[in-house]
Amino acid sequence: MSEQLKRRIGLPLLVAYGVGVMVGAGIYVLVGAVAGVAGQWAPYSFLLAGLIAAPTALSYAEFSTRIPEAAGEAAYVGEGFRSDTLAVLVGLAIVVAGTISAAAVLRGGAGYLLGLVDIPLVWAVIAMGLVLTAVAIVGVMESLSLAALFTAIEVIGLALVVWAGATSEPVAQIGGAVPWAGIGAGAMLAFFAFIGFEDIVNMAEEVRDPTRTMPRAILLSLIITSTLYALVVWAALRAVAPDQLAGSEQPLALVWSTATGGDGRFLAAIAVFAALNGVLAQIVMASRVLFGLGKRTPALAVFHHAHPRFGTPALASVLVGGSVMLGAVLLPVAVLAETTSAVLLAVFVLVNAALIAVKRRGVDGPFNVPMYVPCLGLILSLAALVGNFLS
Repeated sequence: MSEQLKRRIGLPLLVAYGVGVMVGAGIYVLVGAVAGVAGQWAPYSFLLAGLIAAPTALSYAEFSTRIPEAAGEAAYVGEGFRSDTLAVLVGLAIVVAGTISAAAVLRGGAGYLLGLVDIPLVWAVIAMGLVLTAVAIVGVMESLSLAALFTAIEVIGLALVVWAGATSEPVAQIGGAVPWAGIGAGAMLAFFAFIGFEDIVNMAEEVRDPTRTMPRAILLSLIITSTLYALVVWAALRAVAPDQLAGSEQPLALVWSTATGGDGRFLAAIAVFAALNGVLAQIVMASRVLFGLGKRTPALAVFHHAHPRFGTPALASVLVGGSVMLGAVLLPVAVLAETTSAVLLAVFVLVNAALIAVKRRGVDGPFNVPMYVPCLGLILSLAALVGNFLS
């Protein structure tokens, strides 16, 4: 087996991958939760959340050009703190977080699928998991092309919601005193809809010209997603009152049915595609991290091999895919989601701290951000982590 991955990915596919990971299934339920605390000002919560995520995204962008490795955060933390042990621990944490996140999304997607097809949950999970694992093994271009298709379907669904809300009679107008506390609380919730930009860096060894492509892909994904979220929430609140959105388990379907009078069940089908996209992206990401960790420690060296025909980390993909299916069958979604958020925010804190340490050594990289960027990213990520534990 080869120890090199094939460099086949350009900017458009990488941006589609990043947007797909972030948009995911979360936006289809998160709108209601944010509207419940921020009311008509919820679009500003999403924009604020994007601004909170931006410094950490910029830190990832600089590191992705300094160390374009599949191990991503593990390599960054290892370089910043000069500790292979810490690097391996962070890498394993990312693999665990990606696997847990994918399990949560797979279980949720299977639940949506059961509303359309009458089959047992276990078989739905296994069928979806096997297909996605096979796609991840066959090739990165195939994986990202399928992810791009799923992303297009997700975005079309959200665009239809925006159209429905924009053409409906407005139920209320923004006015009165600005509820800063509500906007801030909403931003803490909305922040988790932006988790996913960090997955882009783990594709670095399969990207053409990574020093130019990686920063652009990270920033474009964040900008596109922030804009899309703000439009969706604005349209939703134009058509449906905040308390109604907050009380609905399928808020975007409620927006469609309220604004158009039609059946919103097709959004359940789109949510299935969103779930498939999220699961595929996490399997691809976590397997690349395992591949990168195999170069750093003999204990994981078995995973540092690419399939001779497909040029993908096949063994790592099988392990991650199997673990995702097992987690989806055995563990509750709430536990899976909460664990993912806590682990990733802790990693964000370490990555920002690592970049501060690297920059203090005075060596410039191909792409550089000012020192205040990782400092701000560290503070904001730590605040979000504390808020996550207190909530």
